[in-house]
Amino acid sequence: MKLTNEDFKAFKDLVEVTLDEKIEEKGLVTRADISHLPTKDEFYAETAKLYKKMEDIEEALDIVNDRSSENRDRIEDLEEIHPGGRHAIAA
Repeated sequence: MKLTNEDFKAFKDLVEVTLDEKIEEKGLVTRADISHLPTKDEFYAETAKLYKKMEDIEEALDIVNDRSSENRDRIEDLEEIHPGGRHAIAA
């Protein structure tokens, strides 16, 4: 008995269904499942942008902290010279 094209098609369909069931049963990930995710290069490019922004923010925060510290020191010096926020009246 010789197999026909219909026999091969039926066998192929049976194998596809069986494989799909096994993939589903084992919870395996398929290309269709991850098609919406970025490629590795896209992911790394976006990650690099985020790291750059984070570095810029940290640099700006350092500058603000330094200025804040300087201002705090100046205010403390002024408060020593002018207690209570008023000029000391010379007697």
